[in-house]
Amino acid sequence: MNSAEHVHFIGIGGYGMSAIARVMLEMGYKVSGSDVARQELTEKLAAKGADIFIGHQPEHVNGADLVVYSTALTSDNVERKAAEALNIPVLHRSQMLARLMNAGKGVAVAGAHGKTTTSSMIALVMETCGIDPTYIIGGEIVNVGTNAKAGKGEYVVAEADESDGSFLHYHPSIAIVTNIEPDHLENYDGDFEKLKSAYVQFLSQVSEGGKAIVCSDDPIVRELLPRACGGEFELPGSAVITYGIEGDSAYKAENIELGDRKVSFDMSLQGESLGNVELSVPGIHNVYNAMATIITCLEAGLSFEAVKEAIKSFRGAKRRFQVLGEVNDILVIDDYAHHPTEIQATISAAKATGKRIIAVFQPQRYSRTFFLFEQFSKAFPEADQVIITDIYSPAGEKQIEGVSSGKLVELIRSNSNASAEYIPTKEEVLETLKARIAPGDLVITMGAGDIWKVADALARALNEK
Repeated sequence: MNSAEHVHFIGIGGYGMSAIARVMLEMGYKVSGSDVARQELTEKLAAKGADIFIGHQPEHVNGADLVVYSTALTSDNVERKAAEALNIPVLHRSQMLARLMNAGKGVAVAGAHGKTTTSSMIALVMETCGIDPTYIIGGEIVNVGTNAKAGKGEYVVAEADESDGSFLHYHPSIAIVTNIEPDHLENYDGDFEKLKSAYVQFLSQVSEGGKAIVCSDDPIVRELLPRACGGEFELPGSAVITYGIEGDSAYKAENIELGDRKVSFDMSLQGESLGNVELSVPGIHNVYNAMATIITCLEAGLSFEAVKEAIKSFRGAKRRFQVLGEVNDILVIDDYAHHPTEIQATISAAKATGKRIIAVFQPQRYSRTFFLFEQFSKAFPEADQVIITDIYSPAGEKQIEGVSSGKLVELIRSNSNASAEYIPTKEEVLETLKARIAPGDLVITMGAGDIWKVADALARALNEK
């Protein structure tokens, strides 16, 4: 491609699509895009010079040299069909991202959990330390107020999405795997083994001389490493760097101290102390995210002292333990947690505040709820109160018989928290919370849908009051 070309994005308002569009704008490309509604991300792109169309029409692709579409788009979308009829090259979002990543030193962050936070941490630390990376992230970095930037340095930092197998387009210099769990199985024929094989292939695609940085505390990661190193593929063992808290790993975290919205730990390499690390975000899960970040930045040539100073300034990513309000000793937090492991980690981090925890969870997708019913039911033991709303289902997903929030609440009451209750709508949840909360409470909304609107409205109501 050359920078005189015109790239059109169908579904430009999503986090992943808008991030790529922003980077291409900053690189000098002409960018246009369409989406079903105007929103904050499309407004920011328009302010930077993108042509934004609301709604999908065939004529929107006229003049484009390349068209990019997202996974959420159906193959019969009128703009996609128009582009194909005009013989305009059409790429999936991940293929476009692969072009950008594979052209530089790619840092691809994969895993069931922690992708957005880890990639955000890496981007911020590299930026703070003068590496000036390009980054394309699925969530806004709170410190800088954006999810993407075209840097002048050689590193390109991005999330590697396993949900639809699109991470197999990447050949990164550094591949990170935070953890592996049976999620998005609807895209792997319901077969966890197929998802595992995809991760093995992803690790095998590290470019020559590159590194795979993996969490060896994760049992599935440990299971798959032999397959990636001399088993099905030939990733050299010397190219694998392990990190963890328990067991045998090259890098270890010890003396972990959890605090109110912070955590500290000592980090060592092969038993030799590197020093103490302080984070301004909470939870054991962020110890793991920080370790992956630190190792990546050390591999990029930065010193431990520089990295530990930079990482302390990281204030999180949007919708990742994001504090929306703190009024009269009532704390309102929103989090993207939508998987049982994430829910447990998020509630555990909230517990460190010493407050009474009211956990509000909106399940996302009938398919995910179906596959993980039992795991979801065991995810809430540390919450003082649990509210479950109706399942948030994307357009076109079919309801699965027997899968409902009411049924999930019954299982939660049996398996982890007798206080669980089913409140169907966001409006009802908001009114319930307004009537119930008191000083000393922490309300945390969790889910990948639109449950954040409850936390946002509650925080505004508390501020107004």
